Amino acid sequence: MNRFLLLILFLIFSFGQSQLKENLSHKTFSAIVIGIMDGDTMEILYKKTPIKIRLAHIDSPEKRGTQPFGNNAKQALSNLCFGKMVTIKAEKYDRYKRLIAVVITDKGQNVNKQMLKQGMAWHYKKYSKDSDYAKLETEAQKNRVGLWQDKKPIAPWLWREKKKK
Repeated sequence: MNRFLLLILFLIFSFGQSQLKENLSHKTFSAIVIGIMDGDTMEILYKKTPIKIRLAHIDSPEKRGTQPFGNNAKQALSNLCFGKMVTIKAEKYDRYKRLIAVVITDKGQNVNKQMLKQGMAWHYKKYSKDSDYAKLETEAQKNRVGLWQDKKPIAPWLWREKKKK
């Protein structure tokens, strides 16, 4: 773990975490990425408060349940933004109280789109009609990048459904 992140974590635990009362829906703000849960979920630190972020427009292979490419997707997301300052373009909260958002790196890179370009996610068409994301998925699929190398990749929503049964 880099020294900057260790310092941030030290400051959090030294001075305590505040409870954020602010509704962040439809807001844009900067924060540091302090954790990666899987290929489409991260934790940021905003105003001394950790907040779970679910990447909008995409769905990555499941890390839990050992879906193929689940660990690769988590690592790809980590490589893109762990320990870095990012801009959060928040949309709304989901039923698990995660903030659905588009994440932009300090270099202006759209993390959500990068995950599709790298073949580490599907365009989550159930919740997104954005044609840019659809095109990125099609391109990765055509080039057999990331999870598209698999002979029969299974979309995460189908994987989760199958695991419930």
